Amino acid sequence: MRTSICTLAQGRGDLLANLVRGLNHSRRPPGELVIAVMQDQRYELPATGFPTRQLILGSGNISRAQARNAAAAKASGDLLIFLDADCIASPTLIENYALAAALDDGVLMGEVGYLPKGATDEGIDYARFEREAVKHPERAGPPPGMVGRCGDYRSFWSLNFALPKTIFERLGGFDERYLGYGGEDADFGRTLAEKGVPLWWARGAKVYHQHHHIQIPPVHRLDGVLANAAVFEDKWGEPTMENWLGAFRLMGLIERKRTGFRKLREPGEAELAVARLQADQPYASSALALEWLEERAAADEARAPRMASA
Repeated sequence: MRTSICTLAQGRGDLLANLVRGLNHSRRPPGELVIAVMQDQRYELPATGFPTRQLILGSGNISRAQARNAAAAKASGDLLIFLDADCIASPTLIENYALAAALDDGVLMGEVGYLPKGATDEGIDYARFEREAVKHPERAGPPPGMVGRCGDYRSFWSLNFALPKTIFERLGGFDERYLGYGGEDADFGRTLAEKGVPLWWARGAKVYHQHHHIQIPPVHRLDGVLANAAVFEDKWGEPTMENWLGAFRLMGLIERKRTGFRKLREPGEAELAVARLQADQPYASSALALEWLEERAAADEARAPRMASA
């Protein structure tokens, strides 16, 4: 079984270089690495013992769905392994995905360990990564055996997953109507459910997520989130990204109308400050941000009667 690693990249060349260095440590090297480059310039990357192809998509309005589909279309492998550019593959990731794919048909999702800031400063050090990486509390752990069935398709996440190319083509890839930010993963998972494609957790197919600045909820992507939420609801008849949308409502940025969500105003520094609260953590939690905003709204509501009576 020939494997193709597929990724997309825009900026963050240092993170992508670490992804390549990690693949150089693979016990089973990939057949190739295909990078959908969402900018005009090629990356200068470490040398590898396997082919690396950069597809220059340009710096226009290229979506993540389009970029992943472009990488998959050019990939020659039987098994496509999708990794985000901020991931470092464990030495056993490829061989474990290949073994799991030989045992079970469908889509496989691997493990993710989140690294704190500075964990990669000394290069690829798997012993250090394993000591310092933490699990996201809102994500399932590895299954007891080699693979375990995932019963909730809303758990699908494109950070680290694999599937036969034939299944990816049968599914039609990612829906390229998602031009904004977010939602394409939820849509892909929903498509799996509709088409009856099994979704599995895979033990040992692990990546280490490199720390970088992140804003949660993504108020800087407000317009894109609203656009993609509308696409999802129009297609499936229900909303997605509820935590993000709920946070935007509590911030007073949007309101829910009969026809969908309507933007009320642009985010200001107060909202951006909330989004940066978890920036230095190994991972960011949408649920935690929403919980904090709900508690703040409840406290404000409790104070309001006292202020009115005064």
